[in-house]
Amino acid sequence: MVNGHGSAARTLSDEATFAILAEALEALPLTGRRLLVLLPDATRTAPIPLLFRHLHSLLAGRVSRLDYLIALGTHPPMDEAAIERLVGEDAPGRDGGKTSIFNHAWDDPDALATLGVIGEEEMARLTGGLLSIATEVRINRRIFDYDHILICGPVFPHEVVGFSGGAKYLFPGIAGREIIDTTHWLGALSTSMSTIGVKDTMVRRVIHRAAEFVPVPVSCAALVLRGADLHGLYVGPHEEAWSAAADLSNELNVVHTKRRYRRVLSLPSSKYADLWTAAKAMYKTEPVIEDGGEVVIFAPHLVEVSFTHGALIDRVGYHVRDYFLAQWDHFRGVPLSILAHSTHVKGAGSYDAQHGERPRIQVTLATGIPEPRCRRINLGFTDVRDIDPAEWEGREEEGLLVVRSAGEVLYRS
Repeated sequence: MVNGHGSAARTLSDEATFAILAEALEALPLTGRRLLVLLPDATRTAPIPLLFRHLHSLLAGRVSRLDYLIALGTHPPMDEAAIERLVGEDAPGRDGGKTSIFNHAWDDPDALATLGVIGEEEMARLTGGLLSIATEVRINRRIFDYDHILICGPVFPHEVVGFSGGAKYLFPGIAGREIIDTTHWLGALSTSMSTIGVKDTMVRRVIHRAAEFVPVPVSCAALVLRGADLHGLYVGPHEEAWSAAADLSNELNVVHTKRRYRRVLSLPSSKYADLWTAAKAMYKTEPVIEDGGEVVIFAPHLVEVSFTHGALIDRVGYHVRDYFLAQWDHFRGVPLSILAHSTHVKGAGSYDAQHGERPRIQVTLATGIPEPRCRRINLGFTDVRDIDPAEWEGREEEGLLVVRSAGEVLYRS
């Protein structure tokens, strides 16, 4: 059963948020038990300091242990200063070792444990035959130190899984490379345009199947926001809570436009520190760009392609999906999550040996990434000094659209 409330028209007060959490957590068998809470990192908008305080107030005297694990996926670990900003500098319970906050380490074999394997036949069944890779399901071994897991994070339209949140905080959030690679490549094969903003996707089915291997009970507090405003909170079994949140997110975080646009100036939020995360500014606007059109990612603060995967992306570049499929022997040694990211950023398109690569739209960077590197990775370049976003405003009739704080709201025509 899911406890919660959500409204597209009204926000949730701090008192209402506390009441929802109190009722839901009281129904769980947590007294005297060890609880591990999974949190998003700073690339997701969520009132984490508020929730941190509420969870401490409700559980610190009830559970025997209350710790947190940041579901980084392959994002860089957060240092102490970043963690303080995430949970609040005055976050209760952090003194005296009463509460610990850990970073996930996706690339440390000693930090991971194998739960099982999704075999080739089952993977083919889950994906309608699109992918049949046997996939080892590995997860952060810290989960075995606890009696219950509480996923706590927001739900937004997502390019790989359809809608983020829920069991995605397990896989890829605190997972090993194998399931990360498989799910991201599956999303690329499906294409972002066919996946983003859809609830029932092949990737979501694989993630929910992987979650069945987890031997520790899992609950979820799924949040729905519009900008920084909290509109919904649903707490209960992870699939049910996520489903309710995704329905509300579909109302709040999808903008339907009356037309497509020739050019879109997409300004990603400053919370995205590299192109790996800031590329959401492209994913969320791709559906409203005309064939042959252009998205300009305007982010002067960006100076890096990926803090984790930059060298591999420099080697591979950004290409449409069919570019890799047609030359698979050449790329089969590259991690699938890298190829997936490449295709998501480049967008839809085609490739054949005679005509080469033909992307549907042009992706141009107006960032702090130098022009030679942009050209080397097969993206366009525009000097940030040549763009004034104010000059693009109010010109929708000319086919120009400006999207500010881009990355969490999906645009559809």
